[in-house]
Amino acid sequence: MSGLSREPPMIPPKYFYDSHGSMLFERITRLPEYYPTRTERSIMGTHGRDMAQRIPAESTVIELGAGNCEKAHELCSLIRPACYVPIDISADFLHDAAQALRDAHPTLDVRPVVADLAADIDLDGEVPAERRLVFYPGSSIGNFEPDDAAGLLSRSRRLLDGDGAMLVGVDLVKEESVLHAAYNDAENVTAAFNLNALAHLNRLIGSNFDLREWRHHAFFNHARSRIEMHLEALVDTTVAWMGGERRFRRGERIHTENSYKYGIEDFAGLLDRAGFSSIVCWTDPRRWFAVFLAHA
Repeated sequence: MSGLSREPPMIPPKYFYDSHGSMLFERITRLPEYYPTRTERSIMGTHGRDMAQRIPAESTVIELGAGNCEKAHELCSLIRPACYVPIDISADFLHDAAQALRDAHPTLDVRPVVADLAADIDLDGEVPAERRLVFYPGSSIGNFEPDDAAGLLSRSRRLLDGDGAMLVGVDLVKEESVLHAAYNDAENVTAAFNLNALAHLNRLIGSNFDLREWRHHAFFNHARSRIEMHLEALVDTTVAWMGGERRFRRGERIHTENSYKYGIEDFAGLLDRAGFSSIVCWTDPRRWFAVFLAHA
């Protein structure tokens, strides 16, 4: 695990998402402090008809980071896709969610794909190439460094023919108090989600993290316009894993996640850089969140 040997040490956020981590994240989306999910849902509810008019009928929806496929239920009622391709890194969680979607929409062709979004996405050759819509809701694009986000957008663009499009949710810059509360919830669900990455690593690489020796720490980095999540050592401790070990001092942190907050023009610039055009944006009245539709 090379990230643990870096300066400063880090754990890629994909390690949040074993089955337990995926369930914890679904709990986070329902917390009163966590505004992105319900704000995005309100935008889809208010502007969904306008969005649907701009998306070809009987599209193939390719959802990145699909999780429990909950947002697909809403999108399916808007645009009636012919095929739905949920993509996620958590295999068991994904297949359970895909089956639930099949049960709710018996006529929908559902084809789950287990993949890491940091790499190229290899779709089944039988997935229709025409009228594709890449769907990336929930502001997860903010977990990538801006250059990496541009790379993901470019890879998404390559999945599309000339009649394709991308629909993506983006968290916007707002008051720090709102951001702090969203990532430091009163029930400590986000803390459990962050710490679960250590439990996941223990199983994957044979490390011996003691979760009682670590605490969740999240704050807004003004200079980089992002929330940062870290795990902070509560005591001096040594962590070993197959092929390596590291001594952590009390107060030393492992960087686990970033969540960038964009201005509307800044994110539109990333879409343009990735080769998209005809960019349309919808926001909520407080301009806390945005949904972009961009055409190939």
